[in-house]
Amino acid sequence: MRIELEQPRQSWVEDFVILKRAVMGAAPAGAYLHHIGSTAIPGLPAKDIIDIQLTVNELAGVDADAFERAGFERRPIVIDHCPPGLELAEGELRKAFYRSKGRPANLHIRQRGRFNQRYSLLCRDFLRAHPTAANAYALIKQRLAQRFPDDVDFYYDIKDPVFDIIMDGANEWAKLIGWSEPPHD
Repeated sequence: MRIELEQPRQSWVEDFVILKRAVMGAAPAGAYLHHIGSTAIPGLPAKDIIDIQLTVNELAGVDADAFERAGFERRPIVIDHCPPGLELAEGELRKAFYRSKGRPANLHIRQRGRFNQRYSLLCRDFLRAHPTAANAYALIKQRLAQRFPDDVDFYYDIKDPVFDIIMDGANEWAKLIGWSEPPHD
């Protein structure tokens, strides 16, 4: 996969709304969605891939066949990155991961209250509220994509620790303002 970043588009929000219908049609009872990742942060350049987080009560309650019928292909990724220095139980990082067979999108299914479920939402909200941090992150992504457009592993080897640095500040910000999980998108 070649890494190509695009300038922000209003259509990313509209595309999320369309994808939301398909995802929620396959989702278990009590599940809800958030638009996450770079396409969810106004003004941030991104790969033209919509990232969606479906929060569920239990991963075991996910019907893989329902998501296949809704146009999503299950991928082998079942665990998220663990920030260095943290010792987390595997359950805190476990997920189900799907890719859309149509409009490029990644569907991350995570369990309510787990570390990885909170991480993506807090990061998104922190970058939305801190344009300087978002712009610095955008510059890192752009330079990585320019220098290593065909090395996706290297791109994420650098990008993941950058997120961990961002999240250190985001966690302090969350305590300061009393951040809690926002309502579904």
